[in-house]
Amino acid sequence: MTRPPDRPAVEVVEYTDPLCPWAWGSEPVFRRLRAALGGRVHWRRTYCVLFDHDDDPPPDPAAETAWYTRYVEDISAHTRAPRARRLSRVAASSWPSSLVAKAAERQGDEVAERVLRRLRESVFVLGEPADTVALAESAVRGVPGLDRELLAADAASAAVLEAVRADRAEARRPVPEVLSVRGGSPRPGAAKETADGAYRYALPTLLVRAPAGCRVVPGWRPYEEYASAIEELSPGLPTEPVRPAPSDALARYRSLTDPERELLTDGPWPPPDAVRVETGNGPLWLHPEEAAVHPAGGRGAPAVP
Repeated sequence: MTRPPDRPAVEVVEYTDPLCPWAWGSEPVFRRLRAALGGRVHWRRTYCVLFDHDDDPPPDPAAETAWYTRYVEDISAHTRAPRARRLSRVAASSWPSSLVAKAAERQGDEVAERVLRRLRESVFVLGEPADTVALAESAVRGVPGLDRELLAADAASAAVLEAVRADRAEARRPVPEVLSVRGGSPRPGAAKETADGAYRYALPTLLVRAPAGCRVVPGWRPYEEYASAIEELSPGLPTEPVRPAPSDALARYRSLTDPERELLTDGPWPPPDAVRVETGNGPLWLHPEEAAVHPAGGRGAPAVP
């Protein structure tokens, strides 16, 4: 396939799911990596569909939710990512949130980033996974620049459905390097066997493609491993990102966790107008304009430096 003339030579493919706890825990590092790359690569998200239509419903939903709550707690102990104080249920399906996230890409990178973030926060901050179309569309209400009518139409379109189907299929064709991965992380990222005996990428996984070759970094990893993989293929990338002042970072990202503000900002925290939302594992910090439209905004309180 010929690369479009205006597309960067380096492509980073992020295999993910809006409702995956490990992917949520990787947000600080990925946000830093995207800032360091500064738009000089083509970053593409591929939605794996972690919770699929053909998954068997749990025989005891309450027991399943209790087990999954403990599972998320264990993950957040490693990643320090916020988790909901109470999880209402295990997500029934990743399709609605994946369709909405894919549809948002048609409205530009900034809108897509903010829509995906809200979908992640639906489960890991609010405890109400966006596993229906109505919940997914409700979760992204108020995202700046988002045309909600267009989003709903695109999410219901055959083109976006086919795009997510293609993502799901791609995620189930892992490169051989991830079929056996050892050590070095509580989430090494070896490919997962599927019900039909095939394999899919563990989430998250980054695949880096460039004219010089291909590198894969599976699982939950430190920033340096991702940066090194890209540097090997494209010397000079990534560069060290500028760490903005806390108020500027919050204005840019609108929503920051403690691990993110530690990696992405430089200066005393919190900004005086930050809104603190308590979760089951540390705060979520919202810009005041975000708090005014965010589903969790009513739970927050102005920060007291």
